[in-house]
Amino acid sequence: MQKINKIPHPLIAIIPVVVLIGFLGVVIALFGSDSLNGGSQIALLMGMAVCVCLSMAVYRMSWKTFEQQIKKTLGEVSITLLILLCVGMLAGSWMISGIVPTLIYYGVQLMSPQLFLVSSCVICALVSLLSGSSWTTIATIGVALLGIGHALGMSEAWTAGAIISGAYFGDKMSPLSDTTILASSATGTDLFVHIRYMMYTTVPTFLITIVIFFVAGLGTDSAVEVQVGAYSEGLANKFNISLWTLLVPILTGVLIAKRVPSLIVLFASSVMAGIVALILQPHILCEVAGAEMTSSASMPTVSTLTRGLAVTYYGATAVDTGDASLNELISTNGMAGMLNTIWLILCAMCFGAAMVASRMIESITGVILRWVRSRVSLVSSTVGTGIFLNITTGDQFISIVLNADIYKEVYREEGYESRLLSRTTEDAATVTSVLIPWNTCGMTQSTVLGVPTLTYLPYCFFNLISPLMSVIVAAIGWKITKRKNE
Repeated sequence: MQKINKIPHPLIAIIPVVVLIGFLGVVIALFGSDSLNGGSQIALLMGMAVCVCLSMAVYRMSWKTFEQQIKKTLGEVSITLLILLCVGMLAGSWMISGIVPTLIYYGVQLMSPQLFLVSSCVICALVSLLSGSSWTTIATIGVALLGIGHALGMSEAWTAGAIISGAYFGDKMSPLSDTTILASSATGTDLFVHIRYMMYTTVPTFLITIVIFFVAGLGTDSAVEVQVGAYSEGLANKFNISLWTLLVPILTGVLIAKRVPSLIVLFASSVMAGIVALILQPHILCEVAGAEMTSSASMPTVSTLTRGLAVTYYGATAVDTGDASLNELISTNGMAGMLNTIWLILCAMCFGAAMVASRMIESITGVILRWVRSRVSLVSSTVGTGIFLNITTGDQFISIVLNADIYKEVYREEGYESRLLSRTTEDAATVTSVLIPWNTCGMTQSTVLGVPTLTYLPYCFFNLISPLMSVIVAAIGWKITKRKNE
């Protein structure tokens, strides 16, 4: 690869980032929460184009240099793209097989008026952990919980805070989450190594959050009975609710504990869930396939079941329970639902590759390094940059990728493991996106819940405490070690 003799001046290196932010602002203004469906990807490619043009015009770089770096970078994320496709398979098969419906069915039974806030937080955490999507969790069961809270006389700000706190905990810790996968892949960290390491900051933060909601809920004097029967009845009428379905997540947990590679775990779990669907939910597979069972005693044909299972794995599924909000909760998009995320990753990696090949990232990090004097200042800078990028770019996916690109070499040079960077990036970029009114996450959740972002912000304790916990753990030095070869 061609070597550049001169590192670009920081004022020139920052131009592609400024252009990217400008294009993202236009995209968000035009498309809002739909900006991930193409607009953000185009903005990334425009930022890349500016980076390439500046480098070729000012520093006489050849296109071959960029081409080689792009090939190298995309090769590094190829396994990640396969993991995303398997995640799509898993999300669809876990839902249609009845695994997630069973957990939701028993989860909503835990609710009581005095423990409403804690129950809401835990249920949203569980659903989000299993589905890998905070957006879906909030837009479905979160909306239902907000209505229940209103009936109990609970503050909508408190209720929204509990819902969002739980949903983003689950999203952050789920191996199905695209942000979790993105943070691990962008920093070159194994997915399950990343998740295990996040526990040191995420679990204490969630426990503190639970305590706050528990104490707040004790002051509730409403005796109104929580109406969760509609959800339970809808799930029980449509699915064969059975504790046998939980064998799949248990076996999946065993595979994870044995440190089986992520791709194998996700694929094996999808296959197991597909088998469960064939045994316990053949009527659901028929509906997904567009066929109907004429009676409970009739047996669907092999071709119908095969088609239903194939659609579950690769396409959109829609199951009618008679409840619109419940229908939305149990709908999935399979592998096809991951294509926008894959497109985003490809474009983001191309932008990052151009910034690396031109040494513009090196120029920017050189400025940042002047302020880094210790482990705490490094982690604090990473946290601050993640929040800043959420504010300026308006999108958590882009914030994660840029944060990883900016600090990857810094952490390596300082001798710290990549998992420290991946965890810190999630502690900052993933969870704070929903607190910013003009960020795609903030706009979406405030619209879905009908609660302004600045209204629920003070009550999203998990999202507020996570960045602080990351800095506190860094100050203590808990489980933070330098690489042995350093």
